Amino acid sequence: MTTLTRSDWEQRAKTLKIESRAFVQGEYSDASAGATFDCISPVDGRVLAQVASCDQADADRAVKAARAAFESGAWSRLAPAKRKAVMIRFADLLKENAEELALLETLDMGKPISDALGIDVPAAANALRWNGEAIDKIYDEVAATPHHELGLVTREPVGVVAAIVPWNFPLLMSCWKLGPALASGNSVILKPSEKSPLTAIRVARLALDAGIPAGVFNVLPGYGHTVGKALALHMDVDTLVFTGSTRIAKQLMIYAGESNMKRVWLEAGGKSPNIVFADAPDLQAAAESAASAIAFNQGEVCTAGSRLLVERSIKDRFLPLVIEALKGWKAGNPLDPATNVGALVDTQQMDTVLSYIEAGHADGATLVAGGKRTLEETGGTYVEPTIFDGVTNAMKIAREEIFGPVLSVIAFDDVEDAIRIANDTPYGLAAAVWTANLSKAHLTAKALRAGSVWVNQYDGGDMTAPFGGFKQSGNGRDKSLHAFDKYTELKATWIKL
Repeated sequence: MTTLTRSDWEQRAKTLKIESRAFVQGEYSDASAGATFDCISPVDGRVLAQVASCDQADADRAVKAARAAFESGAWSRLAPAKRKAVMIRFADLLKENAEELALLETLDMGKPISDALGIDVPAAANALRWNGEAIDKIYDEVAATPHHELGLVTREPVGVVAAIVPWNFPLLMSCWKLGPALASGNSVILKPSEKSPLTAIRVARLALDAGIPAGVFNVLPGYGHTVGKALALHMDVDTLVFTGSTRIAKQLMIYAGESNMKRVWLEAGGKSPNIVFADAPDLQAAAESAASAIAFNQGEVCTAGSRLLVERSIKDRFLPLVIEALKGWKAGNPLDPATNVGALVDTQQMDTVLSYIEAGHADGATLVAGGKRTLEETGGTYVEPTIFDGVTNAMKIAREEIFGPVLSVIAFDDVEDAIRIANDTPYGLAAAVWTANLSKAHLTAKALRAGSVWVNQYDGGDMTAPFGGFKQSGNGRDKSLHAFDKYTELKATWIKL
């Protein structure tokens, strides 16, 4: 890990050269119409760059380039072992440029530099490497056929993939999709959020340097209602993958139906329950985990443990432990390596989070920690990690995804009550259970309608475990070998011998 200080990072920020153009057919270029938008840093409110604002014309030229590259076979028909070697080189280049990528990520969306450098960039590189390593180890099938016939089941790359990624983990969410999509032989058009486009633009060049042919990987910065919509409606995009809000996910499904019935894979919102039973093996560990589950990445996490369900018999003893643990999560300058809570991504998101805090007050919840904007003098967008007690599951702060560091504490009476409250949500992305009783852990995990359930921890797993949700948290899975299902078509070939 680097020993750079805040002063070092601030000096690097002053001299950082930022690429802000689109990347199509192996070259950076302005948007077709010449339009741009301001990329504003939430750290201090300054404009970082004028970023290309792409539209329908740019979507058309990127899709054309991606289709031509796919049909050429230069990547799509390359031997899996050779694609693997390129993907591993791509991963290595991310690690070699880790400090630059981390700095871009922090300046762009406000996360602490220690997280960007220590978590996001290594995890992104690992996603590329893991999927690259896997691609020459995935075997096709031979069907059980009569003696005089041969049935083959083979996977083929789906073609042109449009990937729309969110602003909270810009690089990592991109690589969760780029890894299996590129390794499978597809061409990809990446549409980063207009709130955090800089690392996506930068890694496009690294992909080319790694050996991914021109046209196979393209990046179109811009707004969802312009270039994002254009990609979703495009008749020559075969698959659309998305991570973001449930509202936008639903709209993308409509666009797919209105166009060419492209495959649509969606990872959407969450309102994840973190359930602490009275027999939890370590209440102190559970309290510290509850604090990190809502404060990490400023609460801008789809799996944030935003509903803390505590068995009533221990709530008066447990809640003070959570309040004390949260004191260790304090908003500060993201370029300071000691900071563990950075800035919210922009003014709009900050205002949204503050409006939910007001809603908590209005609905009668009791504020027991945080609750205010802080560090206003910096020009940045900082909000204190916040806890509301006395929350019922009917309150707005318990029903809706806030995407900020606001924790709702809800009491329950027994296992059945906990499961009822936990499942009483339109979302089903993740959940956690804290208990020393093995049977209770398993039975509760089975009853929870969520794509990931963690026991006596929060946010466990690695690249070997699938990630995705139930209900309105989406469909499909990122990570693990299951992710390849989104980027390949199954073909049955039946041969009479």
